[in-house]
Amino acid sequence: MDRRMVVRAAAPEDLDAWLPLWLGYNAFYGRHGPTAPSDAITRLAWSRFFDALEPMECLVAEADGRLVGLAHIIFHRNTMLAGSTCYLQDLFAAPDQRGRGIGRALIAALYDRAREAGAERVYWHTHETNTTARLLYDRVAAHGGFLLYRKDL
Repeated sequence: MDRRMVVRAAAPEDLDAWLPLWLGYNAFYGRHGPTAPSDAITRLAWSRFFDALEPMECLVAEADGRLVGLAHIIFHRNTMLAGSTCYLQDLFAAPDQRGRGIGRALIAALYDRAREAGAERVYWHTHETNTTARLLYDRVAAHGGFLLYRKDL
């Protein structure tokens, strides 16, 4: 990790700096223009990060005075564990900042946050074509042999 980089919890005043990362993340997965999350959904997601009743949090990586990465996490129960589980829903580094260890730093901070919250497991998924991210993920976690099945309703 670059020594000038800090990973921290997002603050409400980070909205304007977070938004380009959020839009970039969605564009990476083909959600842009008419398929992008609406402004209402974006603002709802942002507000949930600061609502004590919501199990969602946002970590951000900051370097050289700007936000360069994000990680959105959700804590939930699991029928096989006594403690909670932490799901990494979104992970993104600004394209012009890749190669600086942002993803690795965000995942390390996520592990720390999950331990602090008493979580017993952290998990996530990615698209099979996301080969760059998969190289990182294979170094920092085991895939456990599970596949993702999904149906949008």
